[in-house]
Amino acid sequence: MSVLRHFNMFRAVNDLRDFLRQRRPHELGFLLLSVALFGVILVGFTIDSHEERVYRPNIIYVQQWPASRTDAEIRAQQKIDAPIEAKRKADEEAQRKKTQEDFKRLDRKLEKLGI
Repeated sequence: MSVLRHFNMFRAVNDLRDFLRQRRPHELGFLLLSVALFGVILVGFTIDSHEERVYRPNIIYVQQWPASRTDAEIRAQQKIDAPIEAKRKADEEAQRKKTQEDFKRLDRKLEKLGI
């Protein structure tokens, strides 16, 4: 059932015109003053709500290796770095799964509420 089904634009304008005709001049002045004041406050809040983004430099640290390194030295370093990288990837995967489970739990709660 539509709320606006009985709404007629012409009757609304006529009703507003009749209402404003019955007001005294000082009441209309205060009405316009209050609307203008509200507009100024609204524009002020809109302008003030703009926020500059904080600049945060994206610094990437890299290891520097001498160009004269041998293949044996490279393989040795890769053997040292492999377990560290595997642990980091496992931690990321565990965090991703935990987050996914949290969202699934939230989804189940929302479904119980009918959302």
